[in-house]
Parts: sequence; structure tokens; C-alpha cells
Amino acid sequence: MTSAKWIGRSWTHRERRAKPWSNACLASPGPSPPPEQAGRLAAPAVAKQVTTRHADPMVLPVSSKPSSEATARGRRTQPRRPAPASLTAVMRCDTAFRSAAGRYLRDLTAHQEATCGGDARALHEMRIALTRLRTIIAFFSPMVAGPQQARLADELKWLNAHLGAVRDLDVAIERLKAIKPRPQAAYRSWSLERAGAQRHLTRALRSVKYQRLIKSISLWIEKGSWSTKTGRQAANERACPVSEYGARKLMQWWEKLIKKSRRLREIGTKKRHRVRLLNKRLNYAIEAVADLVSESEISRLQATLKLLRKAQRSLGQLNDDARCQSLAATLGQGGAGVFRIFLGPGHEKRLIRTAAATYQKLAELKPFRI
Repeated sequence: MTSAKWIGRSWTHRERRAKPWSNACLASPGPSPPPEQAGRLAAPAVAKQVTTRHADPMVLPVSSKPSSEATARGRRTQPRRPAPASLTAVMRCDTAFRSAAGRYLRDLTAHQEATCGGDARALHEMRIALTRLRTIIAFFSPMVAGPQQARLADELKWLNAHLGAVRDLDVAIERLKAIKPRPQAAYRSWSLERAGAQRHLTRALRSVKYQRLIKSISLWIEKGSWSTKTGRQAANERACPVSEYGARKLMQWWEKLIKKSRRLREIGTKKRHRVRLLNKRLNYAIEAVADLVSESEISRLQATLKLLRKAQRSLGQLNDDARCQSLAATLGQGGAGVFRIFLGPGHEKRLIRTAAATYQKLAELKPFRI
């Protein structure tokens, strides 16, 4: 298992010739590997994958107000999520990071307008894009870590908190709608709370702080201090082929997830939440470093993603349950009692049992290779 390479894509691929696995990119500094030919962020292989809405891949809409026409169109205004950026086995880590992070940042800002207008689907997509952006920063953390990265990480947490507050209410309200007969007092109270949270979110997304954050992270991705750090190790981290670095990093994350999930039936809510975040991080990381799986390994890759997503559904349901009950207790109006009835006896145990069995299958699965 230690020799496996955890790289792949979930939908399409190009057949690649397998390369021997290497520790060079995460071990002590050594000779710099050959640079790839794709160049910097504006490489044709990447550019052809993104929408033509922004010709310059790092020119982002940082301040836009929703028009009445856009608000009226609702879901039809939502841009389609761009396909994964095309990576090659010899692509440098700095180029791969710029490609993936830039794409997720564009996806984030593309949903800002509709989110300000109260579109729940746009909010969900914006939060997914933010999570993917934070995941790719964590994935390449040895290369990009530094004071700038730490400051931006705090600001991204601020944005995530605003998005999460409204999203939690959306999930809770959808659950209330499914209860028959609908608890009208709780529904009215929660809808009013959602409207207030939406106003706070809209102000945040139109604030100078948000505009500065988008500009700062855009510049940091392209030419932050991480890209000019001197020294042999820093240079090697940037020049390392993404296939070699990614194989080792994904294996580290996979092993950590398997270890933390072994006692899933015994651990408490907070630790289960951490397992859920590790699961989501690994799933998004595998999808981010796409295009590198060989034809012979595609079925094994799909099996891996299927198990990760199945576990994520169970743990996500548990997390939603906890958030809904917490909100119900805070907001009152009988919501807490409603959710206790709705969840029913054995609901939590059933979800934990499903997730634990899924992780057991994942631990037994032979890792895919490139």
C-alpha cells in the first residue's frame, strides 16, 4: 500500500504512462526535477477548461450588485461548474496550485451576485467553491505556508462563517417543509431568521473587506511570497512534479482518515465532525489533482470516490441533525421537539453504523495507481 499513488479524476481522463512512485518532493531537498512545459497560470491546457466569462484567468468580479433581471431569473443565472483543470504528470506544483486555486476562486466569485440576491442554490455552490479553495491551499501547504497564507486563512474562515450561517438555516427549513403537518410557528420563525441572516451575508459580500479579500487572494495565488521564497527546498517544492508530490500527500491524508475513523462508533460528536472534514478534504483533493489516473486504474478510483461519498452522506446527515437541533434550541418556537420526532429512534446509530462499515471497506480497498 505504501507504494501506491493516490491521483485520479472522477469523470474523464487521458491515458497516462505510469511512473515510479517517488518521495523526493516531500523528503529532504535534492536535485530539482525537470520543469513541465505548461508554463504559468495562463497555460493553454488550463485556459481551454475555463469559461470565457473572464478572459484573464485571474481577473475576478469583486464587487457586483444583483440586477432585478438576474434576481428574477433565479437558478437560471447560475454558471455551470467548470470542468477540472487539466493536469499532466510532469506539471510543476506551483503551476498546478495556481491552476486549481484560481479556478475555485473564479467559481466562488461567479456565484456572488446570485447569493446576494438570496438564491439558496448559489449560496450552496459558493460554499462548495470556498471549501475546495481551502482544501487546495491545505493540500499544497508545505509550498505555500507563510504569514500571508495564515492571514488569508483567517479571512476565509470569516467568509465561511457568514455563508455557513445562512446555509444551516436553509437545511433546517427544508427539513421543516418535509414534516407533515408543517409546524407553522417554527417555520415562520426560522424563515424570519433566515431573512435576517441573508441581510448580514449580503452586506458582507458587498463590503470593502470582501473585495479586499478577493483581490488579496487572487494576487497571492499568482505571485505571493510563497512563489519567491529563496533556498533549495523552496525551489524544489515549487518545481516538483505534481504527480509525485500528490501521490505522497494523498496517501498521508488517506492514512489519517482511516486511522481516525476506526473508532467511529465510540467517539463523540466533535470527533465525528473532524472525521467528516477529513473525508471531505480527501474527496476534494482527489478530484482536484485530476487527469493523472491511468486507464487500468479508473475503476479503482471510482470505487474509492464512491466509498468516500457514501461515508460523507452519512456523516453529513449527522452533522445536519446536530446543527438543526442546535438551531431549534436557540430559536425556540417548538422546533427542538419537532426535530426529535422527525429524527426518530435509532436514526443516529443507523447513520454511524453505515459510515463505519463504509470506512471498513475503504480500508480494505487497494489504492489506485498512476
